[in-house]
Amino acid sequence: MNKFNGAQAAVRMLDLYGVRHIFGLCGDTSLPFYDALATLEHRIAHILTRDERSAAYMADGYARVSGKPGVCEGPSGGGATYLLPGLVEANESSSPVLGITSDVPVLSRGHYPLTELDQKSLYRPLTKWNTVCDRADQVPHAIRSAFRHMTTGRPGAAHIGLPFDVLKQPVDPAEIWVQEEHACYPAWRSCAEPAAVEAAAAALVAARRPVFVCGGGVVTAGATEALLQVAVQLDAPVCTTVSGKGSIVETHPLSVGVVGSNGGVVATREVVQQADLVVFAGCRAGSTTTEHWTRPSREVTIVHIDVDPTAVSANYKTAHALVGDAKLVLEALLEALCRRVSQHVHRDGKAIAARARRTKFEAFDRLAAENMRPIRPERVLAELHRVLPRDAIVVADPGTPCPYVAAYYPIEAAGRHFITNRAHGALGYSMAAAMGAWFARPDKKCVSVMGDGSFGFAVGELETVVRYKVPLLMLVFSNASYGWIKASQRASYGAHYFSVDFSRTDHARIAADYGVRSWRVEDPAELGPVLRQAAEHGGPALVDVIAQSLEEAAAPVLQWMG
Repeated sequence: MNKFNGAQAAVRMLDLYGVRHIFGLCGDTSLPFYDALATLEHRIAHILTRDERSAAYMADGYARVSGKPGVCEGPSGGGATYLLPGLVEANESSSPVLGITSDVPVLSRGHYPLTELDQKSLYRPLTKWNTVCDRADQVPHAIRSAFRHMTTGRPGAAHIGLPFDVLKQPVDPAEIWVQEEHACYPAWRSCAEPAAVEAAAAALVAARRPVFVCGGGVVTAGATEALLQVAVQLDAPVCTTVSGKGSIVETHPLSVGVVGSNGGVVATREVVQQADLVVFAGCRAGSTTTEHWTRPSREVTIVHIDVDPTAVSANYKTAHALVGDAKLVLEALLEALCRRVSQHVHRDGKAIAARARRTKFEAFDRLAAENMRPIRPERVLAELHRVLPRDAIVVADPGTPCPYVAAYYPIEAAGRHFITNRAHGALGYSMAAAMGAWFARPDKKCVSVMGDGSFGFAVGELETVVRYKVPLLMLVFSNASYGWIKASQRASYGAHYFSVDFSRTDHARIAADYGVRSWRVEDPAELGPVLRQAAEHGGPALVDVIAQSLEEAAAPVLQWMG
């Protein structure tokens, strides 16, 4: 073959970048791209989904656990708009996801063709990088640019629009080459200035009660071991954001767990309140983590480590800004601290962390032991933790699952073993993202924890789960309401419940009709044995738990706890 067409060039470029899975849904304008996937020799598996939103969520879950960009695709018009929610979430969660959309022919623009849409304008404010190609010779450069932007600096999402006629035009094979370093992330790491590292080390040594608050950037950078060594050197408690779970093994003596308004409790809040210096590591110090910028207080000394300079000092006056990759910065900080070992003072970081964990789990264990009906969420979390392997990957939807899993499911292996869509919180995320995680890591037990509201968004993907024989464990908190909103109406609006309840659904029966092994559990005594059967089942499994409503529960959400 002397020439590739635009579609074949795109497939060849993706293959050279090490892409092994593309998640997507077919459409008329995508026919040349699908034909290239069907006829060209490559190593890419196309995973056909039932909704473009799910395709993007799968690519996101894939990216978060694989260390490689996830790739999704969809057709013009509605497909391009449906793909967008997943790319927005990925971009704001620093997850490198490439969305490829086909488009109407360039020569049809302005003539009112079916599905015409200004895709470049649509995606511009919501991705890290974005383009629509007007000529086929632009395709290789566009894909190289997308991978470079996705994997360097703060990872993020990219979008490429490929018009129908561009997909069929010729491309010179000499233009088809890739920059191999951009096949994985983070690529081309940078470190903070040595003088800034030395100054931060001096401040940490001088502090009486330093505390770390770690976000997802620590996990993304593979900085968990460096973080642990720095924390041990300082005897400093380590807290995490929801997205930062896995920054430290949560059974470690210095681990506090999640802090903030979602997943934090009074005992973990007190750890941050007593600090005289807080290190934000790979964390943007947003509203949820800091309880709307009240904890830590504005008077506390701040050290901020982040690869994105625009995140540093955005919310807190920062005494020591360490702009760079979290792994490189923490390793440099460790070296600086080791040179000051003789200056270290006695601290009680382990005692502080142990007290917070003990207080939190004593309250949790009391509730988890109750045999009430509907079943308490605490009971569900306790039984789930007993049956899952320590390196399972748990994906939680917003609503009931997120705060409970964040607070009470201890991560026992460092790294990305917990995923939730904390940036925009769309329902229906976890089933698809857990599938994407499994395609990336088929050696791990992958679990989707959702509310029944989310189940309604994602139910069509049960067919996808069965078709690809994904051994996914799905757990539904069934309380027949949009629980987070209902609980908020109780806490802040005098229990004026309005338009938040819906009919109870037999999720187990629906799943069974799709071919999923399923159980419905109302008796807490049956929960443990059923979860064990489901976890050990070799194929897709779903457990529908008739659970306590969130507005009646003791959820770890600080604005509801007072």
